[in-house]
Amino acid sequence: MMVWIKLFTSALIIAFVTELSRRFPLYGGIIAALPLISLLSIFWLTVQGETVNQIQTFTIGVIIGLPATIVMLLAVYIMLKNSFPFIVALLVGVISWGLCLGIQKIIFDIFTPRNLL
Repeated sequence: MMVWIKLFTSALIIAFVTELSRRFPLYGGIIAALPLISLLSIFWLTVQGETVNQIQTFTIGVIIGLPATIVMLLAVYIMLKNSFPFIVALLVGVISWGLCLGIQKIIFDIFTPRNLL
């Protein structure tokens, strides 16, 4: 039952943001940039009884993923602004995201103490 509640809630949020974005693209983008997925995930993890340590680790994962997500969105924006086809822009964005995560992992492995994560 909990899975259906999560699916329904998520679908409602996605539908709301996409409909808002159709009418008001700037405001839709601002709302889409809110940490809705992160907050919903933290909420559901708490409801499901996950430990504080698990939620903290999840939160660190979100923080680590932010720079790569920003790079992906910038790549998609730049590609679309320069009239590349939508699918090409998405592909370049996803590749940029993956490369950024790979670079971050290398940097973190070099500079992060093993007991931090």
